[in-house]
Amino acid sequence: MITLPLHEWRSREAAHADRAHTLTADAVERRARGEKHPIEDFLFTYYNWAPGKLARWHPGVGVELLGAQERAEWAHYVRTEDGVRVDAATLVGQRSATVRLARDVLSATRGRAPQLACFGLHEWAMVHRTRPEQVRHAGLPLRLGHEGTDDVVESHRIRCSHHDAFRFFTPSAVPLNELQPTRTDQAAQEQPGCLHATMDCYRWAMKLSPAVSGELLLDCFELARDVRIVDMRASPYDVSSMGYTAVAIETPEGKAEYVRAQKEFAERADPLRVALIEVCERLLGASAGEL
Repeated sequence: MITLPLHEWRSREAAHADRAHTLTADAVERRARGEKHPIEDFLFTYYNWAPGKLARWHPGVGVELLGAQERAEWAHYVRTEDGVRVDAATLVGQRSATVRLARDVLSATRGRAPQLACFGLHEWAMVHRTRPEQVRHAGLPLRLGHEGTDDVVESHRIRCSHHDAFRFFTPSAVPLNELQPTRTDQAAQEQPGCLHATMDCYRWAMKLSPAVSGELLLDCFELARDVRIVDMRASPYDVSSMGYTAVAIETPEGKAEYVRAQKEFAERADPLRVALIEVCERLLGASAGEL
């Protein structure tokens, strides 16, 4: 158990709040105006965590905060003699299946070589053979139009390994995918070259909260934000109106750019996965009476 004195954890808490504000201020302002952003809002709508939740700092599992009695009533906190700590045993008691799934998926993903030839075609498969009113981001035009988008899907090898991307494929695109990933075989399918698997580091950090430190949570969020931008730049949508250039994956140059991004994101995600796996192991150890 690490013990943090009041001045130290207050300093980390303030720094976290400042960083969270920088990362989410635009989203908060858009919400106040009732505006939507098809790229950045994904992190708050699909993952279903409001910007305000990111602003709350947690020390993570195995850390005692001195003089933090006001947190004693927070969910999954417990009093100590001189302060509070995250109640790991209670948390894992309520979320044991989630903690084990997170550990298994993250560990299995780290154990595989990144697959770098998917070229973000999952986004294209989500609009395959649709009409204009059926596309997910109706406010954004398709760069190549509907016929051109269909041609890209049908002329490429589709090998999406991520269940939460695959489940949004259109009915006509489903049989084109060489894999049929499901929720139950998630640990057997995911690999570190997948942009959506990398974004999911943020998803796992959310699901493990408050056992994840605030710093790790924001690291995962920041990576997910950067991945999401490339995900949409490489999509069939024209995002130039939002200030982004396309990663034209239908061209050799675009494919090479996408692969470079995959490699970079896989490298950035690896230490985050290591840290998240450690959180899972500490939680599971707590349930076994080891913490």
